[in-house]
Amino acid sequence: MKPSNSDTYTSVLEQCQTSDRFRIEKRLQQIAARSASGQPTSKMQADLEQTIEKSTALTQQRLDSIGVVNYPDLPVAEKKDAIKDSISENQVVVIAGETGSGKTTQLPKICLELGLGAKGLIGHTQPRRLAARTVANRIADELNTTIGDKVGYQVRFTDQVSQGSLIKLMTDGILLAETQHDRYLSKYEVIIIDEAHE
Repeated sequence: MKPSNSDTYTSVLEQCQTSDRFRIEKRLQQIAARSASGQPTSKMQADLEQTIEKSTALTQQRLDSIGVVNYPDLPVAEKKDAIKDSISENQVVVIAGETGSGKTTQLPKICLELGLGAKGLIGHTQPRRLAARTVANRIADELNTTIGDKVGYQVRFTDQVSQGSLIKLMTDGILLAETQHDRYLSKYEVIIIDEAHE
């Protein structure tokens, strides 16, 4: 694929990793400025094309790794189609339900089934370290994977997240700390704030 202008580049931006988009957009602006002033841009365009190809290839690889998502018999799973519609149509969704209804373990899987997690992590916060580890283990079991593969967790002093992880459980403190060096949280495609009332 060899996009010939910035409009074409922009059209493929949505297929890139969320962590690459800012850099690609900045590069597009630089190319447009140089082109407008009559300066050569072929080297910059070639570099940009390579970045886009790598980013979109990684998105496809992550999408292919999602696999089939199965659900246990829980109230949230019965409402998954309505939840999927809400997530697809809205930037922010608030989900409330009874304790034990499956919100914590099933929402990340519903996001996966929508194809989310391919362009960036599904971040999922828990107020306590033990909860982050326990929920990560439970979701990994339900997805027939191991910790550090599709599902990982990060708590103070422990990081079990890999390049192939699609879902990252963490404490609220870890997410807050990440805003200090990445205020837009650009490595995440979705963020689930669990136990928000706390």
